[in-house]
Amino acid sequence: MFAYAAFLAAACALLPLPASAAAAKRPVVVELFTSQGCESCLPADALLGQFAATRKDVIALSLPVTYWDMLGWKDTLASDGCTKRQKAYAQVMGRGGVYTPQMIVDGVTDVVGGRDGQVNAAIAARAADEQSVAVSITNNTHEVHVVVGAAEDKGAFNATIWMFRVMPQASVSVTAGENSGHTLAYRNVVRDIKAVGLWKGQAVTLDLPRDDPSNRDSIAVIVQQDGYGRILGAALADDSVKAATH
Repeated sequence: MFAYAAFLAAACALLPLPASAAAAKRPVVVELFTSQGCESCLPADALLGQFAATRKDVIALSLPVTYWDMLGWKDTLASDGCTKRQKAYAQVMGRGGVYTPQMIVDGVTDVVGGRDGQVNAAIAARAADEQSVAVSITNNTHEVHVVVGAAEDKGAFNATIWMFRVMPQASVSVTAGENSGHTLAYRNVVRDIKAVGLWKGQAVTLDLPRDDPSNRDSIAVIVQQDGYGRILGAALADDSVKAATH
């Protein structure tokens, strides 16, 4: 009887661990640079909205940019921070300029937004070849508590810890420009981006005050090599705020 029990124990040890026991993979980060004044952005906005609503393996972020405001409609959600981030990506990736709609997948792949097949292929490629540094977020009305884990492997890490303030939903009625007459729906709109720390492979804990204690936006934290390189870790804490209208 003892021999049989020992045999069963040895056999079970050879079985693969259940998914819950294995190291959890982090979501792939998809950033969409978009504008309310850009008619070709509509399919990309819709695709990002699908990711935000249905895919737990993706952190989908919408980053409205300012440089199309001259086309007859000033984007009500755009920020200089989003424009600066896209231009930084263009410089790092050696691009001649910026455009919309552009999706940056996990900090390394540049895809025209709205091209479903190419975007999904880029996400799948990153999911199969990503680095995963643990990131956790606990937040309340006054403070955001962030923990970034230590690297499991040795390497030369010089990563920026970014904190994004994210509006979960927004609806915008456009009355001029290319999208005049349309009511546009957005998910996970980035309202503010701040570099809040550095990560060089060691565990990091941050306690960050909220700029506005009454604000209940979601918080995303991204650990990104060399500031605008490959993403090493990411998490999104959703406060489930009601849709805002602008």
